[in-house]
Amino acid sequence: MDLLDDSVVPEHARDVKAEAREFADEHIAPNAEAYYDSGEYPWEILEAGMDAGLVAQDIGEEHGGKGFDLAQVLAIAEEFYRADAGIALTLQLASFGCEMVEQYGTDEQKEEYLRPVAENDQISGLAVSEPETGSDLAGMTTKAETVEGGYELTGEKYWVGNAVEADWLTVYAKTGDGEDRYSNYTLFIVETDSDGYEAEHIPEKMGMRASKQGHIVFEDCFVPEENVVGSEGGGFYVLADFFNHGRVVVGGHGLGLAAAAIEEAEEFVHGRNAFGRTVNEFQAVQHTLSDMRIGFESARALNWRACEKVANNEDAGYWAALAKTKSTEVATDCAEKGMKLHGGRSILTDRRIARVYRDVRIPVIYEGANDIQRNLIYRQSR
Repeated sequence: MDLLDDSVVPEHARDVKAEAREFADEHIAPNAEAYYDSGEYPWEILEAGMDAGLVAQDIGEEHGGKGFDLAQVLAIAEEFYRADAGIALTLQLASFGCEMVEQYGTDEQKEEYLRPVAENDQISGLAVSEPETGSDLAGMTTKAETVEGGYELTGEKYWVGNAVEADWLTVYAKTGDGEDRYSNYTLFIVETDSDGYEAEHIPEKMGMRASKQGHIVFEDCFVPEENVVGSEGGGFYVLADFFNHGRVVVGGHGLGLAAAAIEEAEEFVHGRNAFGRTVNEFQAVQHTLSDMRIGFESARALNWRACEKVANNEDAGYWAALAKTKSTEVATDCAEKGMKLHGGRSILTDRRIARVYRDVRIPVIYEGANDIQRNLIYRQSR
């Protein structure tokens, strides 16, 4: 059975899903173990993805991209993450933050910054979290002080994808001290070769090792006023809308990982003998595999329903939080069960199930930790 079949995928997204699967089978899966071991940035695979037209193509056609919509990006995510989460994250972060510039930026910003990313001449990133602050978007401390001709950024950002590799980032910084803490933040386009911008890779992660995150220090980093995205004080609201789309896609990260865990578990138990029969013949094993399938199919149905809801802006925050939480936690559960079914072999680092087990610990945190998603689900269901 094809776990990631296209029966629940909108018809217009099926062709790109097939392209993503073909690319993942040819370029991602065969190289997953090597890049996990080395922890190197997969430049060659990123460039192959660009050549295949599967990277940064969520940018509109008028700016050089293909205009992939949310369903198409989700379809790609499922396939890429099934093959390997670390490489997949690198490919999908190449245009991270561009959606906000496209929706709220000026024509000049779109031409100068979006087009090179869409044409695969540059890559971008998004800097929000800080060393001491992650989920509290209204608690960030990096400041942008007004100076002649623009702003100076001072502070730190952490967990920034492509902090070292990107040509420019969308940076979230504090510009006010009003009582409405949600109106004190602004988004800026910051070129990574600017004076006062220093970035380094964070220490090695336990999972998704082929994706690089960084620590940025801003010290009087000048940003011209024309690089404000949207309006001063509107950053929180722009970011919240952006994350609704992103959380649906992160649900796809979970679905791809869950599918990988199920595939590995089923292949192993059907090929392993114990007590005179194959392991899959034991009822307890069959029940475990059944529970994995129940969780997976439930999450996938919810995630694709949420995709439609968010695309149509119908209670977007609620549905995005549901999808992200359910799919990433199902991935964690499937990986846990897959490890159990592998027995002692599960701890061997060359096993795909061991990589999946490590990788699933990460999507439950990024794009808003799942406990925060539960807060959102409760508040937005009232």
